[in-house]
Amino acid sequence: MPMPHRTQMQVIKRRLVGKEGTERIHELRAILADLPGYRSGPYADIRKWVEAQIEQTRVRKRVVHRDSVAVRREGAAQIALVGPPNAGKSSLLQALSDIQIKTGDYAFTTTRPVPALTRVGGVLVQLVEIPGLIEGAHEGRGGARPLLAVLRVADAILFCQDASAAPADIAHVTAEIAAAGIDLPAAVAATKADEAPREAVERVQATFPHLEVVGVSVLDEESVDRLRDLLWRLTGLVRIYLRDGDDPVALRPPVTVEDVAHAVHHELGARCEGARLWGPSARFAGQRVGRGHVLEDGDSVEILG
Repeated sequence: MPMPHRTQMQVIKRRLVGKEGTERIHELRAILADLPGYRSGPYADIRKWVEAQIEQTRVRKRVVHRDSVAVRREGAAQIALVGPPNAGKSSLLQALSDIQIKTGDYAFTTTRPVPALTRVGGVLVQLVEIPGLIEGAHEGRGGARPLLAVLRVADAILFCQDASAAPADIAHVTAEIAAAGIDLPAAVAATKADEAPREAVERVQATFPHLEVVGVSVLDEESVDRLRDLLWRLTGLVRIYLRDGDDPVALRPPVTVEDVAHAVHHELGARCEGARLWGPSARFAGQRVGRGHVLEDGDSVEILG
């Protein structure tokens, strides 16, 4: 006697987790062969669903070579949100930006990289949610190869881990990233911290003593603000303010007066003779410095030329 149809559907979906392309089609065909041949009722509906999945997978398989998952870079830096399935990455991305994403309490809600711009430290930074990576991702399992290609050009990684989950969940993801030869500045967000025991974040920190860990809940604005501070440190950028402007110029160190002038406009860079300086690298307010003066984060300049 076949198992209850609802249970059968759950088993089928578990068998399909992490499978794409030819591997998914083979699995769907095997599932179809195992199903009872009823022409009506719940099992007939399951057969129709499996057949529809085979056709949809065929279409995706044909399109995958034309439809790149590459993300067009925007903002001063790009940080990838990486973690196991259902680690709260989508909810975190929504909390940090204005983007609306489909979320759910089940694995693989997100199937493609999702970029979003947000302001971090007064600078526009691009966050990119990477779909959940599974064991074997470095070998391309689960369609991970194009996702890893997106990761390779990012500036930093924020590993996301459900604070209540076993640390091994995120440990295998970091291992896959390392096996793929990707080495970027990184930190860890212990998500859903409001639902976890008090010692949960400490457990995550103990698992990754070499990384900075912050506990965060999308329902707690203070924790989201702490995460923004962490994201700014991950960018590694230096902010230089213009005396006649509002938004800072964000550049990678070392940053000189000449670099800032060029960032504003190439003609200004060509005629720049130096600057008047206020801030951490100035000996006194309004100090005049040359075009080669190395600036520090938070400096304010008036370009002379």
